[in-house]
Amino acid sequence: MAQRLFTTYSEDLSKGGIPHDYYPRMQLRRESFINLNGEWDFALTKAEKTDAFDRKILVPFCPESQLSGVEEIIKPDDYMHYKRSFELPKSFVNDKVYLHFGAIDQEAWVYLNGKAVGESKSPYIPFSLDITDAIVDGENELYVVCRDGIDKKYPYGKQTYKRGGMWYTPVSGIWQTVWLESVPKNHITDIKITPSLEDVVIEVFGAEGEKKITLSESGEEFFFSENKVKVSPKNIINWTPDNPYLYHFKLECGEDTVYSYFALRTVGKTVCGGKELLTLNGKPYLFQGLLDQGYYPDGLFLPATVDGYRDDILRMKELGFNMLRKHIKIEPLIFYYLCDSLGMVVFQDLINNSDYSFIRDTAFPTVFSQTLSDKNLHKNEEERAIFIDMMSKTTTLLYNSPCIVYYTIFNEAWGQFCADDMYERFLQLDNTRIVDATSGWFRRKKSDVDSRHVYFKKLKAKKLSGKAFVISEFGGYSYREPNHIFSDKEYGYKSYKSIDEYRSGVASLYNEQVREMINCGCSAFVYTQVSDVEDETNGILTYDRKICKLKAQEFKPILDSLYDEFRKMAN
Repeated sequence: MAQRLFTTYSEDLSKGGIPHDYYPRMQLRRESFINLNGEWDFALTKAEKTDAFDRKILVPFCPESQLSGVEEIIKPDDYMHYKRSFELPKSFVNDKVYLHFGAIDQEAWVYLNGKAVGESKSPYIPFSLDITDAIVDGENELYVVCRDGIDKKYPYGKQTYKRGGMWYTPVSGIWQTVWLESVPKNHITDIKITPSLEDVVIEVFGAEGEKKITLSESGEEFFFSENKVKVSPKNIINWTPDNPYLYHFKLECGEDTVYSYFALRTVGKTVCGGKELLTLNGKPYLFQGLLDQGYYPDGLFLPATVDGYRDDILRMKELGFNMLRKHIKIEPLIFYYLCDSLGMVVFQDLINNSDYSFIRDTAFPTVFSQTLSDKNLHKNEEERAIFIDMMSKTTTLLYNSPCIVYYTIFNEAWGQFCADDMYERFLQLDNTRIVDATSGWFRRKKSDVDSRHVYFKKLKAKKLSGKAFVISEFGGYSYREPNHIFSDKEYGYKSYKSIDEYRSGVASLYNEQVREMINCGCSAFVYTQVSDVEDETNGILTYDRKICKLKAQEFKPILDSLYDEFRKMAN
């Protein structure tokens, strides 16, 4: 039986105010901003339209979450109806007004003052609607209709109606911030930032005419009339997790002004002593990280406040980790900003769609072969096209985030098809990161790394492919902290009955097996995982984030010694 768990951040939310009241897009920020989060009218029906709103919901929390005030599993034939009114101050309205949604899962249709203004079928991707012609003076009525049957042709991640083990409570409807922005007719629609160790190339989309970039810290100015400029700061500071230096800047074009930031950093590979290693800023680098599912007991896909993200990052840094593998989920952009500014590398997964088969995708590769051809896997052309479209949207959305140094295309064969072709297609979208085409198994020829998952057995050096070697999942040791567990079930890969035995087991895993793998040339390790998630009890933090099962004063020296070991090996 599931228990009601709450994080301490719920207490801050209960004090009132607008939930998640911060600018959602930190690398294209304007002064123009109205947050529409808060209490909305809400209804669940079997019909596509309704006038009978019989309850309230707290946006941006999904209706399945405790924080939403609804706390109800949405059925495949349910329609979710959201409604609220707003007025725009005359000083706010410029030439154009845009309505932005951080994310809606899975399908959404949007109406303003009875007029259809747009729709979305990309569950994890922000979308924007030009509502200039639909707004009126005085009160405006916003009406959003959503549907989510966990249709597997769309990305769905770990969501399922039959929660248990590594599958979690589904998330439906609006689950990120809803907000308004007003801009001049000639305005900047996007920017693309490509860094090196000494400069960045900034490409500007939308606005035409003379442009100026001013670096906030130094006051340096860069003028250009085309849509691309190279910015070379006089003071060169490269971004690392130990020194996450960001250059903030103002971009002006005509009547439009936006604020953004960049970092100077590169990622790649090099050969040392016959071993191919991953690099950060041109030097061999050891990435020690954790699988991060991004689930919270009270808000599900969202923490109650942004401090939930911040504290997860800082607590993992306190333990000595420098990387999070964001697992089959795309977070709101504020998460990546915090990783950029606090110094946490992100290994980002694409989100699978299509079906998952335990026999084909887990049992077969675990017991028999991990090299099955994927040419004829997941042959549905519509599902393949949706995955490719999602890959393009994901790389566009996250391209400017310096914390992201690594992408995973397919994880453990979920939705996998033609991985070699997808690797080549990915490089056309983004060739500035490390690309792991097949994390776990069913390896093909093309990938930047040899990526393995190791559970139920010891980490061992094997005859490898010659590519940079990554243990992209391992560990998953389970300990159930009394009074901080979601249910009476337990899911993990090795179980401990006492906290001392658990700590000793994790320490031995790193001191012995990880150390040996480092000396064999392994460049990255992803331990499972940051926190417990529902029945999955193999987190370092409890699901409610109130208990850390490891002690920083005991565990961080172990990781620090492994960084030293790697540096010796790489030299």
